[in-house]
Amino acid sequence: QVQLVESGGGLVQAGGSLRLSCGASASGRTFSTYTMGWFRQAPGKERTFVAGISRSGGSTYYADSVKGRFTISRDNAKNTVYLQMNSLKPEDTAVYYCAASSSVVVTTSAVQYRYWGQGTQVTVSS
Repeated sequence: QVQLVESGGGLVQAGGSLRLSCGASASGRTFSTYTMGWFRQAPGKERTFVAGISRSGGSTYYADSVKGRFTISRDNAKNTVYLQMNSLKPEDTAVYYCAASSSVVVTTSAVQYRYWGQGTQVTVSS
């Protein structure tokens, strides 16, 4: 069982930056045994993969739409995963969710993530 809580969302102008955090509390398994991902969902659209990071943090994967602008990282000692978002665009506006998966490798499929946070709103104004 893992409980995830996101923070750091808000309103920012295009070109600006935000850093999202996701704190995890895990029972039965340590945080470092989960592959972590960030997803987002814009109004009227499906939830889509943004970035993922392996258990050790040694491997990361990004959606093409955010590659070069977003960076995912994790601190296993703090049970926290981060998403640094730079050069934000209006099309990045969405609710951002962090999620935990038991997958051995980073996966982009939402169905592979068993645990989800409640989401944090990111709004980018033009």
